[in-house]
Amino acid sequence: MKLFRFVRISAIAALFLLYSRDLPAQQERNKYFYVAGWNLENLFDTIKDPVKKDDEFLPGSEKRWNDARLDQKLDHLVYVINYMNQGCGPDVLGIEEVENINVVKRLIYKMTGRDYIIVHRDSPDERGIDVGLIYDRRVFDIDSVASLHVELPDHKPTRDILHVVLVYRNTGEKIHFYVNHWPSRRGGELESEKNRIAAANVLRSSLDTLNRTAPGSNVVILGDFNDGPENNSLTGIAGINDFDCNSGAIPNQKFINITLKKYRAGDGTYSFKGKYEMIDQILLSSSLLGNGRIRYECESFDVIKPEFMMYREGKNAGNPIPTYIGNRYIGGYSDHFPVGAKFIVKELK
Repeated sequence: MKLFRFVRISAIAALFLLYSRDLPAQQERNKYFYVAGWNLENLFDTIKDPVKKDDEFLPGSEKRWNDARLDQKLDHLVYVINYMNQGCGPDVLGIEEVENINVVKRLIYKMTGRDYIIVHRDSPDERGIDVGLIYDRRVFDIDSVASLHVELPDHKPTRDILHVVLVYRNTGEKIHFYVNHWPSRRGGELESEKNRIAAANVLRSSLDTLNRTAPGSNVVILGDFNDGPENNSLTGIAGINDFDCNSGAIPNQKFINITLKKYRAGDGTYSFKGKYEMIDQILLSSSLLGNGRIRYECESFDVIKPEFMMYREGKNAGNPIPTYIGNRYIGGYSDHFPVGAKFIVKELK
């Protein structure tokens, strides 16, 4: 009987500690939200798509991609996603390199403590990789979704840009999210630049339309741009001027790349030939840097680098552990680090 009472009291105490630990997080969550972006590195299912070139990620391929490996990758992705936002997970997550909505469903079904909803549209990419967005419907409602088609100079199919409008439930304010995965540098950076410029022009056209029809809109642009913050494709949208967030001054340009400071300090999200590149970025409208109800928290942008997803020694020390190197299975997480930023919400008086 004494043992039973001890176990029962211990269980109640544990529940109290769990509740009391989570309560401040719940209260704090009502005062801010967290946005992240991540290239998930070839999140394919194991089923042949008859209209896409997905043979590389099938059980009979040289990679020998199978359900066990997919399940392990999903577990690893969930581990990193749950790590974000001080262990609370992001409120909004833009994702790249996902084959279809079904594989993303398998991802969110493994998550607990969040009520995530998927926004996804199939795009014409030859391999079938798309972008998507995941949001917690206890924090946001969805207003609208659109796919922005990118026509390349050579007319080869590429990823659409996903435009999702969410409504922050506590204030009723709309936020426009643009999730991007621009064409790669295959064939050479300069030779392929025209393709990323084409994607940038599509994005800029949508932003110009938004500015005419709803000036002052809150906009978050994120994704894998396959260019750095100072390449022409990005500077044509946000320029190269960093923003002194702590000054209190509102920038006189429409968009700011909050990635610049980390980039100029030598940080990056992707390692190519031993050099870090900041190709995963977040850009914001100036309305989110001013004195509105929703405001970017100064200096909160970060490249998310949990130690468990990095090589600890050797020539790759500090790099993210990928799923594959060529056709050799590594069993890691992704070849990109995620990025994230925090947004403060002013309470109504």
